Amino acid sequence: MDTYEDFSRTVQLLSALALYAHTFGADPAFVDAIGPSLAVSLPEPPPGVFPPGYDPNDGPQYPGGQS
Repeated sequence: MDTYEDFSRTVQLLSALALYAHTFGADPAFVDAIGPSLAVSLPEPPPGVFPPGYDPNDGPQYPGGQS
């Protein structure tokens, strides 16, 4: 599996978990256990996913955030 496929698959799993978390009868303990594990396993995005020079920490300051 190449880097792009691995990244894409992990994002798909996180999306499916987010949808599941908002369904009637969802198990919050399952979501709490699996969510962080999937997020931590998210690999570095492959080249070309974000524009050149993109900095995820650059942007507006949000209320309650660090200044």
